[in-house]
Amino acid sequence: MLILFQINERVIRYGELKRCIPGISEKVFIQALNSLIENKLVSKKSYPEIPPRVEYRLTKMGVKTLPIIDKLAQFGLENLK
Repeated sequence: MLILFQINERVIRYGELKRCIPGISEKVFIQALNSLIENKLVSKKSYPEIPPRVEYRLTKMGVKTLPIIDKLAQFGLENLK
C-alpha cells in the first residue's frame, strides 16, 4: 500500500520511490515492487540509456486502489491512536 500511495498519480523513478519509503530493505522493496507489477497495479518502463532509467506509474487498476488506501489511512488516524 505504501508504494502505491507514494507513486500516486505521478511518474516516479526507482531511486526517488525508494527514498520515499525509509527503513525498507532493498530486497523487500524489490519484491513488493515486482509483485505490484505482476498484479498489474504498477507499470514499469525502462529506457535504453546509460545510466539506466526506469520509471514507474500506476496502471488504471492501480489508480482505482487510491480511494481505498485513503479510507484505510483515515480509519487508522481516527481509530488507532
